[in-house]
Amino acid sequence: MQKLFVAVLWLVLGSAGAFGRPFTVVAYNVENLFDLDGKAGFEDYRPPNYTRAHVVTKLQNTARVIARFEDGRGPDVLILNELEVDLTPAARPLDVPAVLKRYANVRLEEMLGARFDAAIADLPSEVLLAKALADLGMTDYQIVVGDNGPEADSGRRLEQKNAVFTRLPVRAVRSHPTTNARAILEVELEIDGARLYVFANHWKSGASDPTSEPTRIANAQTLRSRLNAILAADPDADIILGGDFNSQYNQKQRYPAMPTTALNDVLRSRGNERAIRDAPRDLYNLWYELPAPERGSDVFRGEWGTLMHLILSRGLYDYRGVQYVDNSFGVAKFSGLNADAMGLPVRWSFDGPAGRGFSDHFPVFARFTVVKDGRADRTLALTNPSVEVGGPVPDVKIGYARLDLETLAVKAGEIPAGASIRSDAYQGKIFRVEGVVVAGSRLGIIFRGETYDVWSHDEGLRNQLRAAHSEGFTLRFYGELGAFRGRWQFVIQDPSWVK
Repeated sequence: MQKLFVAVLWLVLGSAGAFGRPFTVVAYNVENLFDLDGKAGFEDYRPPNYTRAHVVTKLQNTARVIARFEDGRGPDVLILNELEVDLTPAARPLDVPAVLKRYANVRLEEMLGARFDAAIADLPSEVLLAKALADLGMTDYQIVVGDNGPEADSGRRLEQKNAVFTRLPVRAVRSHPTTNARAILEVELEIDGARLYVFANHWKSGASDPTSEPTRIANAQTLRSRLNAILAADPDADIILGGDFNSQYNQKQRYPAMPTTALNDVLRSRGNERAIRDAPRDLYNLWYELPAPERGSDVFRGEWGTLMHLILSRGLYDYRGVQYVDNSFGVAKFSGLNADAMGLPVRWSFDGPAGRGFSDHFPVFARFTVVKDGRADRTLALTNPSVEVGGPVPDVKIGYARLDLETLAVKAGEIPAGASIRSDAYQGKIFRVEGVVVAGSRLGIIFRGETYDVWSHDEGLRNQLRAAHSEGFTLRFYGELGAFRGRWQFVIQDPSWVK
């Protein structure tokens, strides 16, 4: 089932300008960007847990990541996941340009601070994000949001939606409700006379879980059915599929116990770049552009995942309309911003008075251009085209034991004398720790005059350390500084970190 939109296109501060230049597409799961109306399906995002200070931090951090594209101008197409479904929608569509004009001379922190009122509380998350982007000079976006509709099986309400921010003119919009997942949002764009289809996806979670794969198969069938209709009318249509598919790029290879997979078998996402011209293999997954060790947008249980995707149709490899810029795909991990000292995502946390962090996913991006040849029969020449091969599954373990800890660790001389390290500046960084164990049921040590919990995801290592180090003993290790439920801690990521 597809649902046609009629009133969800909002112009943000101006109109889309002329193109004829390369443009960037970014897919980003922003990890639960909720508004401030006080209504939320998740308890963590209701008062008093979710405050205005949290929202300011979340919005500004998200905008800082997006500002890393196009020299601060931001990408021209932004595919977003995990924006809250507004539980207090306005009776009629908001005039977003008027909202942003009204607050043009007011910073976001003022809006959510001294200027906060019922009207601001009622703004949905996508409008708050548009304001955060505008504060950093990223304007001229149209905003399109997905409509989940009634969930196919249970009728339950979904808490999150997909969205697309675009500077390219919008021709049409459709939502495609799908089983137990956010509706797939289809946005038909126009650039220099060429038509481009963009699909924002957020499939059912649980990539490694075979019991949830049938739901993702249903999600893939929803998308594949619509693609088949488009490609039947135009086999060389320009199509970008983006977002959080909750599937690995090599789902079938990585989880061989799944006889049929949503991404590889039903959607038919492939990794042989030259074979994209073959009818059964009409979608190419850009993860194959990168060397296997660099394939990772998220982390789960000590392993890299590739849940965020940009997948292209064959039309983006010809000389008609929109064309992919070869080898332009990448993962937006910025050291000191959304990536920690080990290159892992700095995910959102409620710790501290204003929260901290970004998202549990890195964005992925790619570049595109428009060609005027009108030749669908001519194919883009490729440099080092990828070839999908079988064999062993690439190593996805995070190489904690292989890290040069001495080089990565914060040096004592880098910390101002007498300063506490309990701050955003040091969270996620590795320290060489030597401290005296304190009394208590938790394993804790005194370091630089302050008490920290000592934690490891390895239960066996935790028990071993607890048994071997009673109160007063000295414990030496490398630890990653973090905070959990208001308590500061050092996380030992591998047994080799204990010295």
